[in-house]
Amino acid sequence: MKKILVIAFLTLTSVSIQAQEELTWHTDMSKATDISIKENKPLFLFFTGSDWCGWCIRLQKEVFKTPEFIKWAKESVVLVELDFPRRTPQDEAVKLQNAQLQQQLQVRGYPTVWFVSAAKTTDSKVNLTALGSTGYVAGGPQVWLDGANQIIKKK
Repeated sequence: MKKILVIAFLTLTSVSIQAQEELTWHTDMSKATDISIKENKPLFLFFTGSDWCGWCIRLQKEVFKTPEFIKWAKESVVLVELDFPRRTPQDEAVKLQNAQLQQQLQVRGYPTVWFVSAAKTTDSKVNLTALGSTGYVAGGPQVWLDGANQIIKKK
């Protein structure tokens, strides 16, 4: 009986870890923008306070870590996490990048998700076009994804 419980626990743990590892969350906008342009997908900019924001944690748990979201994200967007932690150390370049994007998109609260399309100009500068934003939406992954799909239809 003890062996069965251990095997069941290990199986469930590995499935949970595997589901979380399936998505790539970028923190470098330059790399994410290149991928977005190459794959013709909008950028999904997730403004979060990962170590203090209760609604951010709830959004991740209820939506971002579900199989429905994982499948949708892989097909539809390039994920970028723009984190504003209070206790977790962060590289200065990442802090600056995140603060600039927060100001540019006028993010006032967390969680905020902006969908933007990226294009390069002839002089290799990047233009971001805002498609729309959302935040925490009650109702689970399907309700959240329905709203996200309405926004990215504008691309």
